[in-house]
Amino acid sequence: MHFDEDLLFTHRGLSGPAVLQISSYWQDGAPIRLNLAPEVDLPERLQDAKQRSRKLLVNELAQLVPNRLAEAWTGQNPLWQRPVAEVPDKALTQLAEALSRWSLVPTGSEGYKKAEVTLGGVDTRDLSSQTMASKQPGLYFIGEVVDVTGWLGGYNFQWAWASAHACAQALAQRQALA
Repeated sequence: MHFDEDLLFTHRGLSGPAVLQISSYWQDGAPIRLNLAPEVDLPERLQDAKQRSRKLLVNELAQLVPNRLAEAWTGQNPLWQRPVAEVPDKALTQLAEALSRWSLVPTGSEGYKKAEVTLGGVDTRDLSSQTMASKQPGLYFIGEVVDVTGWLGGYNFQWAWASAHACAQALAQRQALA
């Protein structure tokens, strides 16, 4: 699974649209991989900076990622704490690779209390896609009680409204026939 949304570093851990999206798919204990500068060819950008800049590597990197993130990454290796022109090519490549493919294993989530979207619910195979009626006569299910998970951005609202409309239409038709 691949997400191109924003990432937010908070005092409690990672958050933001990308994390909220992946949380529906992530399995406890499984690693996730982050690209901290997805729109940049980091090896090329760092090599270019090495040729033209006298700044510290951290200052060059801070043009691509937030300052504190640049400081945290460059603080991990003494070679990365130099002016970019003095950093060996191999060390620049290692940094670019680390930032482009940061693998980590989340220690958990905020749980149901903070959930934006949850998984599970009434299986769609047990419902009519036209009316939202279950196999139990007179019993209907709509919205988030049904096992349908959309991406962030209003898809779950759209599903709730559309399923409610289909159900209401079916109930109105049923009432008219009664």
